[in-house]
Amino acid sequence: MTLTSPPALSGLGPLRPTRAKTGDFPPVAKAYREVSQIAKESGLLRRAPGFYALVGVGIALALGGVITGFILLGDSWFQLLIAAALAIVLTQIGFVAHEAAHRVILATGPANDRLARGLMGFIGMSYSWWDSKHSRHHQNPNRIGKDPDIETDTISFVEESAAQSRGFVRALTKRQGWLFFPLLTLEGLNLHLHGLKHLCSRTPVKGRWIELSLIIGRFVLFLTPIFVLLPLGKAFAFLGVMFAIFGVYMGASFAPNHKGMPVIAHDARLDFFTKQVRTSRNIRGGWWATWLMGGLNYQIEHHLFPSMARPHLAKASQIVKEHCRTLDVPYTETSLLQSYGIVIRYLNRVGLAARDPFDCPIAAQHGRAR
Repeated sequence: MTLTSPPALSGLGPLRPTRAKTGDFPPVAKAYREVSQIAKESGLLRRAPGFYALVGVGIALALGGVITGFILLGDSWFQLLIAAALAIVLTQIGFVAHEAAHRVILATGPANDRLARGLMGFIGMSYSWWDSKHSRHHQNPNRIGKDPDIETDTISFVEESAAQSRGFVRALTKRQGWLFFPLLTLEGLNLHLHGLKHLCSRTPVKGRWIELSLIIGRFVLFLTPIFVLLPLGKAFAFLGVMFAIFGVYMGASFAPNHKGMPVIAHDARLDFFTKQVRTSRNIRGGWWATWLMGGLNYQIEHHLFPSMARPHLAKASQIVKEHCRTLDVPYTETSLLQSYGIVIRYLNRVGLAARDPFDCPIAAQHGRAR
C-alpha cells in the first residue's frame, strides 16, 4: 500500500479511495532535475527585491490606514470593521513571513530568518515552532505519520484518526466537513497557543527569549490602545473579530492546497516530483488569487521550488504543467470555491469513520448486502 486517493468532486477523481503501487507511476525520476534546469535557464529562480519592496510599502500603508481609522473612530461599533481590516493585514504579513522563512526575500539565509522571526512575532506566532512544523510538511506532504499538517488537532484528516476520536471531539468529527470553516474562527488562537506552548516547553528552542519578547511586546502594543480607547465590551468584541477573521483567512488560504488530495502511506517510496505534484492543488484565478493567497495558489510550484519568488510562480506553472502533461502525471488545478467543496466533502467522508456502525451509511449498506 503506498497511496490513497481521497474523494473528489466529479471530474477531478474517483469518489472512492483507491490504492496504487509505486510501479504504477510513469518513470519520472529525472523530472525534477529537468524542470529545475528549465526554470533556472528561464531566470525564474532569481530573487525579486523590487516586488517585495512594493509589498512591504503596501502593507505598511495599509497598517497605517488601520491605525488611523482606529484612532479617528474612537468609541464606535464601526471599530469591528477596523478589526476585520487589521486581521487581513496581519494575514498578509503572515504570507510575507512564510516567504522569508523559505529564504525568498533577502540575499542571505540568516537575514531571511531574522525577517521571518520578526514578522512572525509581530502577528503573535512562534517562528521556531512554525518553521519546524512547516519544514516537515514540505519534506513529506500528506504522508501519514510524517506530515504534521494531517495530524489530528480537533479535525481528523485520515480515517484511522477519526475512528479513534472520543467524546466531544468524536461528535465534531462526525460532521467535521460542515464545521471546518466555523472552527477556523478559533484557528488564530490555536496558532498563538501552540507557539507559546512550544516556547514555554523544556525542549531546546533556538531564539526562545527573542521570540517570547517579540510576542509579549506585540500583545502589549496591540492590547494597550484597544483597552484604553474602547469600553471593555467593545474591546473584547474587537479582539474576537480580529482573531476570528485572522484564523479563517489563514486557514482558508492553506486548506485548499493539500486537503482532499492523495494521502501517502508512511512506508511509500515515491520520487520527489511525483510526491510533490500529486499531493498539491493549484487554485485558478491569476493575479487576484496570487494577491489573495500570498502565492499559495501556486502550491505545486511552491512545493517544487520553495525558494521561488512569488512573481515567478505563474510562469513556472506553465513549465510544470507541460512537463506533467508529457509524463502523464496528474496536475490538479481548480477554482477556489471548488477547492472548498472538495475539502468539505473529503473531511465529511473521513468523519464517517467516527460514526457508530449503525449510523454509518457505508457500514449499513454492507450490512444490507449480507
